[in-house]
Amino acid sequence: MATSPKAVPKAPAKGAADATVAPIVPKAGNKLILILVVLVLLAAAVGGGAWYFVGQQKAPGTAAKEAATPAKPPVFLVMEPFTVNLQPDGMGDQYLQVAFSLQVADEADLETFKSYLPQLRSRLLMLLSGKKASEISTVDGKKVLANEILEQAKQPFVPGGKPTSATNVFFTSFVIQ
Repeated sequence: MATSPKAVPKAPAKGAADATVAPIVPKAGNKLILILVVLVLLAAAVGGGAWYFVGQQKAPGTAAKEAATPAKPPVFLVMEPFTVNLQPDGMGDQYLQVAFSLQVADEADLETFKSYLPQLRSRLLMLLSGKKASEISTVDGKKVLANEILEQAKQPFVPGGKPTSATNVFFTSFVIQ
């Protein structure tokens, strides 16, 4: 009975007895190592991503502290309505009746505005009476007017004083006739 040449090891040649024989590593072992390395890297990436996203979330105690501190309510100075003649626009005499609220930073600033209310109203009357109906009849014109009112309100009431803290203008009535 003959055996296959693979099963029977060959006898080493006379000169090969001194040479070191390298073990033969099967190719399947290389694939297994490569798969294990890829899996370890993938697991590290997933773990790192999870750590990053969990670390970005706020701690439960931090969110509770933010919710417990209520936001301060806004402070408004409600202006009495203004009625002014507008500049001629080719349509005869026209007038503007406007009412608005001025938002300020806090109660102390509200008291400052109340103390200088006649001066503020005078500034605003001069501003409003210099307008034409065509300038303020559109939405964009009203936005520009609100910004101009805000600029007038922010100017210091005393020479060399600091600007006031007016932050916004809200129209509550706007009639051009």
